[in-house]
Amino acid sequence: MSELKQSKYIDITTDYGFKKVFGSDTNKDLLIAFLNELFRGRKIIADLYYNKNEHVGDTEDIGTVIFDLTCTADNGERFIIEVQRTAQDNLKKRMLYYSSKLIADQAPKGNRRAWNYAISEVYIIVLMDGFAMPDAGDEQYFLHDICLCYRDHGKIFYDDLGFIYVELVNFVKAEAELVNDLDRWLYVLKNMSSLNGLSTYLRKPIFEKLFQLAEYSKLKPEEREMYNVSLRNKWDAESIRSSQEEQLKRAREKAMAEGKAEGKAEGKAEGKAEGKAEVIKNLLSSNKFSISEIAELADVTVEFVKQIEAEKAKGK
Repeated sequence: MSELKQSKYIDITTDYGFKKVFGSDTNKDLLIAFLNELFRGRKIIADLYYNKNEHVGDTEDIGTVIFDLTCTADNGERFIIEVQRTAQDNLKKRMLYYSSKLIADQAPKGNRRAWNYAISEVYIIVLMDGFAMPDAGDEQYFLHDICLCYRDHGKIFYDDLGFIYVELVNFVKAEAELVNDLDRWLYVLKNMSSLNGLSTYLRKPIFEKLFQLAEYSKLKPEEREMYNVSLRNKWDAESIRSSQEEQLKRAREKAMAEGKAEGKAEGKAEGKAEGKAEVIKNLLSSNKFSISEIAELADVTVEFVKQIEAEKAKGK
């Protein structure tokens, strides 16, 4: 682990590093500061409580620290936050499931009429380190702030359930480009283990505490071993994810080439639309591509793919 020992600061996006920095009452001021920046003034957290059901990720995934938090805002409001930070299959659906569970768990076993659905606000925060938002396409946003709204005009329908996805791969600012504390937090999260010290761009009390806490040399021997294991797990996960992404890229390129060739061949015999419809049916049957990806592969509109999907479901 010579590479690790050359680094002055630990990687705080590892499971161990994340929990050491953000996972204790002693350092909850760091987590409060980070979360407040993510809310960008919409909420101001004054205090938080680590719920007892803090847990580790699903058994089929590489273990990851998940925080279940009860927060108190400066105006006395209380709400629940769950922080996740690992790549997962069906990411959006899982986050919806977790949020639904946090809501459902608030219901009393009896006398719901008296309870009158007094549901606390629920927010899911996902720190995406090294992987992209599913179906994001060419978007380069590093912060996705999501709520329930009307499809037609965008007005918020329900403001007490929200999802914040932090896509670190899209955060590419250099130190001199950091303009606010949200920028500073994301820069530190992404680059901590490669930094040599606290620069003038980060010289604030909250970051001074963070850098002191994250010094590798200050870890006890048993802490270093736990960190080393956590770092190896992160590298292994990144290697697996990189390999899977490369395989998917090749599969898409192959499908695109085959799809275009098949579409041309069938289009000549049956007409362009009918030829592409058959290609689209084959791609839908493979269960490997999203609607938008199939539209791109077949060089058609998303609406056309949805039409073929509906016809396929009816057995046409």
